[in-house]
Amino acid sequence: MRQSVDVLILGAGLSGLSVAYHLEDLSRLKTLVVEKEHIPGGTAGSVRRGGFVFDRTGHLLHLHDDYAKRRIKSWMRGNLTLLERRAWIRLQGRYTRYPFQANTYGLPEATVADCLAGFLRTVYRPRPSPGRDASFADWSLDRFGTGICRRFMFPYNRKLWGVPPSRLTSDWQGRFVPRPQPSEVLAGALLDQTKGFGYNTAFYYPKRGGSQALIDALASRLRPATLRTGAAVERVDLAARVAHIQGLGEVHYERLVNTMPLPDFMDLSGPWPGPVLAARRRLRHATVWCLNLGIDRPEDTGRHWAYYPEQRYPFYRVGVYSNFSSNNAPAGASSYYVEVSRPGGAQVDLRDLERETLSGLHDCAVLKRGDRLLVKEWMPIPCGYVIHDFAREPAVAAIFKQLGRLGIESIGRYGAWKYSFMEEAILDGRRCAKRLCGDAAEEKPA
Repeated sequence: MRQSVDVLILGAGLSGLSVAYHLEDLSRLKTLVVEKEHIPGGTAGSVRRGGFVFDRTGHLLHLHDDYAKRRIKSWMRGNLTLLERRAWIRLQGRYTRYPFQANTYGLPEATVADCLAGFLRTVYRPRPSPGRDASFADWSLDRFGTGICRRFMFPYNRKLWGVPPSRLTSDWQGRFVPRPQPSEVLAGALLDQTKGFGYNTAFYYPKRGGSQALIDALASRLRPATLRTGAAVERVDLAARVAHIQGLGEVHYERLVNTMPLPDFMDLSGPWPGPVLAARRRLRHATVWCLNLGIDRPEDTGRHWAYYPEQRYPFYRVGVYSNFSSNNAPAGASSYYVEVSRPGGAQVDLRDLERETLSGLHDCAVLKRGDRLLVKEWMPIPCGYVIHDFAREPAVAAIFKQLGRLGIESIGRYGAWKYSFMEEAILDGRRCAKRLCGDAAEEKPA
């Protein structure tokens, strides 16, 4: 079998679907999206189990861009609800509000004093500010002081990324790490401060269907022949511009868009020059082991999620799907996601990890005596987080220089090998489509 297309898109997650959607808005280019799974969605998809809807961990819509907000609302046709974030942190046997740096109220007095004193030293006795190349550890110490870093910033981020904060760069944090004012840090030490901080103080979530509802709404707007599922990429000959696709055979393309994890794409394609292959070997990631749980009682705290920085717990975050939408669980039940991070490629004994995880959930009272687990299923995300270590930026620059020579687009959270969120994936797809058509056409109104 052989076919030819103008644009071949690898992966039907949000960024890949967005490229296809916007190309159909902007041009008459023949486009094909191929996806190895039998449904589109990638890591933003959902599954149904025993009356529950489970996402691939928490996938929430933080909408800041007017265009993205307008488009997504038009796709979803009223199937969205706006929620005010209810996020907490578990430390020393107590829960305090997120973000930690602005909310130490309720913790032991010695902990509050240590965090507040360390922060105030950064304000009134500042040291030279770290430069652009500072580690995340140095950046955090400069912004928040020793107490906040020792209690939360360092242990939590070590758990999440799987490497010491001194090995992480600070370029990823941007909007993701809130920076409260001194008056707000002081208020949050003395009072139960309810002010929202950060980019995700409110978020949208589908009323029905979990995060898959957004995927399906976007995919339904493509021409029927544009999307092929159950079509794994077997090999891409970059010199000949031919992709070998399971079930499709040879697909000849003029332009190629990759949204697969960058190392996976490079391993399936070639030829690559030696220095570019060396750069690929410097890319690191963390695998997220997500334990989805369905429980035979309602959730009684109202939390959307909570962070767990302490080493006594194997998980770094626990979220409640059924608090995003009651339709995610049967009546009288609740559903959770429990996230554990491990280095990419590391061997994991799931039996031991499950035992430790369930024990930790009982210890912090997420699970209670007598709870019956209606559903218990591990859902691994092989490439969960791109590691922003000091090798990443030069490696990505070398790889993208070669991609530019070949006219290949590599976009999205994993294709661009970066830390990002759902709205950005959609906008990445729009920008890519505009580059592919040279901004020659006008998009249809939402």
